[in-house]
Amino acid sequence: MYVIVVAAHTGVSMRFTTVRTAATAATTLLAGALTATALGGAVPVAAAPPPRLGPCETGQLCLWAKEGFRGARHTHELTGIDIEACVPLPPGTTAAALANRTGRPVTTYQSAECAETGEFETYPGGGTWVPQSPYQVRAFKVWET
Repeated sequence: MYVIVVAAHTGVSMRFTTVRTAATAATTLLAGALTATALGGAVPVAAAPPPRLGPCETGQLCLWAKEGFRGARHTHELTGIDIEACVPLPPGTTAAALANRTGRPVTTYQSAECAETGEFETYPGGGTWVPQSPYQVRAFKVWET
């Protein structure tokens, strides 16, 4: 389930995406099974393992080349980037999964120039893991809180 919140940030409209956690997904699965059982249908429930979160330390933005936190991982910290500046990934490099543990909102862009004509999403910085980006990430911006 995705929740989109629009907030003004220095005159720029930002979209925030909240990603469903493994606990929420498990709760939804369990509630569905209990409802089906209560209605008289015995439903065998195979417990799916929770998704594996990619390793990403506090204070980092981690980007993986492949979905599911697989492939080459690139990390960025606030000390190495300018706040609210477009940070393109190296030429020919894209990311398909990410984790934002910077403590600040991060916007990822389909465009290598952070153009808003392509797809872009803003993720909260308190600990957001995205196993499958809706597009190939080519650049990002870190915002003030």
